[in-house]
Amino acid sequence: MEIYKATLHDLDGISKLFDQYRVFYNQPSNIHAAKDFIQERLKKEDSVILVAVENENYVGFTQLYPSFSSVSMKRLWILNDLFVDGGSRKLGVGGKLLGAAKQFAMDTQAKGLLLQTAVDNFTAQRLYEADGWEKDTNSFYYEFTF
Repeated sequence: MEIYKATLHDLDGISKLFDQYRVFYNQPSNIHAAKDFIQERLKKEDSVILVAVENENYVGFTQLYPSFSSVSMKRLWILNDLFVDGGSRKLGVGGKLLGAAKQFAMDTQAKGLLLQTAVDNFTAQRLYEADGWEKDTNSFYYEFTF
């Protein structure tokens, strides 16, 4: 399996995974909108997408968005998306993508990575905790949506 930073060459493969990811989170399938969204991220370079490919099949991805820590005056990466195709789960793909994300953060001299997951997504929570991620018990997360 190869994990690398995606380019526009990977658009079709990532778009299919991204659509499946959204369906997992109870959104309606819309491959055209998914492709438009990913294409815009790649063209504008406002996120970094790491993709896992095995035998020319796209089996997983993670998408990182840049942020900053004012206190430490360093970059942070928000691991906003992590998805592994159903047929490739339990094969270590998620762990490898997390490892690639950590390496990317170190390579960019970032303070670290942040992520959030659904309270009932126990599979993801086990993966993150097994990989050394720690649940923040010192802060509350707030959101304001329209």
